[in-house]
Amino acid sequence: MSEKPVDTLTQLEAAAELERLATQIAAHDRYYYEQDAPEISDADYDALRQRNAAIEARFPQLVREDSPSLKVGSTPVEVFGKVVHAVPMLSLDNVFSDEDAYDFVASVRRFLSLPADQELVFTAEPKIDGLSMSLRYENRKLVTAATRGDGATGENVTANICTIAEIPQTLPDDAPDMVEVRGEVYMRRDDFLKLNQRMAKTGRVFANPRNSAAGSLRQLDPEVTRQRPLRFFAYAWGAASTALGNTQYEVVQRFADWGFCINALMMRCNNVEEMLAHYHRIEAGRAEIAYDIDGVVYKVDRLDLQERLGFRSRSPRWATAHKFAAEKAMTLLKGIDIQVGRTGAMTPVARLEPVTVGGVVVTNATLHNEDYIKGIGNSGQVLREGRDIRIGDTVILQRAGDVIPQILDVVLEKRAADAIAYVFPHECPVCHSHAVREEGEAVWRCTGGLICPAQAVERLRHFVSRNALDIEGLGEKQIEFFFHATDPALQIRSPADIFTLKERQQASLTKLENVEGFGAVSVKKLFAAIDERREIEFSRFVFALGIRHVGETNAKRFARHFLRFADFCKLAKEAEVPQEKGDPGNAAWQELNNINGIGSVVAGTVVEFFEEEHNQQVLQALLAQVVVQDEEPVGASDSPVVGKTVVFTGALEKMSRDEAKAMAEKLGAKVSGSVSKKTDLVVAGPGAGSKLKQANQLGIEVIDEEAWFVLVGKAV
Repeated sequence: MSEKPVDTLTQLEAAAELERLATQIAAHDRYYYEQDAPEISDADYDALRQRNAAIEARFPQLVREDSPSLKVGSTPVEVFGKVVHAVPMLSLDNVFSDEDAYDFVASVRRFLSLPADQELVFTAEPKIDGLSMSLRYENRKLVTAATRGDGATGENVTANICTIAEIPQTLPDDAPDMVEVRGEVYMRRDDFLKLNQRMAKTGRVFANPRNSAAGSLRQLDPEVTRQRPLRFFAYAWGAASTALGNTQYEVVQRFADWGFCINALMMRCNNVEEMLAHYHRIEAGRAEIAYDIDGVVYKVDRLDLQERLGFRSRSPRWATAHKFAAEKAMTLLKGIDIQVGRTGAMTPVARLEPVTVGGVVVTNATLHNEDYIKGIGNSGQVLREGRDIRIGDTVILQRAGDVIPQILDVVLEKRAADAIAYVFPHECPVCHSHAVREEGEAVWRCTGGLICPAQAVERLRHFVSRNALDIEGLGEKQIEFFFHATDPALQIRSPADIFTLKERQQASLTKLENVEGFGAVSVKKLFAAIDERREIEFSRFVFALGIRHVGETNAKRFARHFLRFADFCKLAKEAEVPQEKGDPGNAAWQELNNINGIGSVVAGTVVEFFEEEHNQQVLQALLAQVVVQDEEPVGASDSPVVGKTVVFTGALEKMSRDEAKAMAEKLGAKVSGSVSKKTDLVVAGPGAGSKLKQANQLGIEVIDEEAWFVLVGKAV
């Protein structure tokens, strides 16, 4: 299915594909951000994200809580301490062609309701392949330096940052009392080669300059960092006690006046043609640039327009990265392994003869599913239609930047005469249960369910993962050990077992601290980490349950809508899935289905989860051990719409519908696509129809667009 064109996917196929993409991208994010050791190329990674975005655009109701489009970076490493960013450090969306760049500019104009002849200036600058950094200055002195981390919280690397000569320790008198200067820590290619020559004597070398910069900055001893040739480009900012300027270009030039290095290739562009001309100039001269870049970043220049455009969950609407074309390489396919996920999905993975692509050694690549291997129904971005993949084939890999590798084609001229077509297994390689491929799906799934160790172990891994309960000391190896343990005092077979482990240990003669690989100190830390999670946030808990199609994003949507976990459970149990076309379902179903961004597929899986008796048993056992915290309403406490459900209908004249929804959510309102008894406010423009009529029938407050701005105190 991963090669099937997005516009031909059924809703069921799209949901399954989004689940696969979320899992793969999350894994590669960990390799890239936490381990500084990416396993795929940027091109492959970008292709996965691009496909994910295209499916979400066609099926917005299927957007998952753990969607890559809603996530930034990865969880900070504990050893450095955490820094909460005053203003989140978000990622950038990507475009991959000149046509995409035109679409980006057009989308900005649509959001702002700007006519084609009105001036709209952008800046364009190289996208540095390094490590994002935020430098906080108070009273013009550097006080904190933090990595991006997961966007909200980063790693405190202040001591190491102070060793970089290009970063000022103090700012001049005209700088604000408090300001966060942001940019990229990087290493020049010539410095990287010299460093690797020295490192070779120790038996360890870095894969590329980006990994070298990240590894150097994460040294526990700042003196080691001091010996590494790190540099810094300033190009953005976070919080500031006073306004820094009126335009992007103006503020960055001010950074230069303060002593920061800024990129000489940054320029203002009056239209998309100038943006693309600059992009192609940089692309053509890429080899002559002393540092690695993987594209060009476009930003709306006027800061007041940036403020209006605002942000999506993981990226600003006013900026995008125009990525360079992918790098390719040729290697041998040595074998095909089948991995079984927590939903039973059987994913084929190519084992490759190690090959360097774009500075990274690649040993594995996803093969997505049976149809991809057979060469059936592929789009132009993947394996050519009709070209199947066989063990022993010479294959062409693509890798752009530093993320997921992809097999583009097979070199048929090099295929052995006796090469045999690959037969996809029809049984689970772990539990040997029968595998099925449902109609409309491209994925084979193990039917073993609860008896399949792979699924059970994967569900437990998911439960304790970083973005779920995040229990330190319960990694993949530990979960495997506890799951397969024969002594009941050591077993963890379900989530509740995690929280009874300490109690069972105290009553048993088998002590975990005496087991090889553990010890008194590590066991004490493990029990402490478990106890810390006996109170858990609503959204994290829902995500941890592993309900199909409920990722981090959808879990947050449920938390923000219900605020109390008990209310969520009650409604999910009461909801009845419509059994025939045209059936609206009961009131509970309608409320669940109409939560902004949810839709029938996600709502259906939630209802199915709560209908399953076994899930209820697991959940009740878990709730006996943990307390799920209530969600705090989003938005300022003095916002007049915080916690209220708002519906926009009709033609809005002073802002686009997207801008209206973004404004309401920023103020803490819940935006719904339909009117119900739980709607608090309807904002109606000219041409409002059935929604306005329904609001009047229910006695719901209705205001026009002008009254909305008066209500929220926003001037137009």
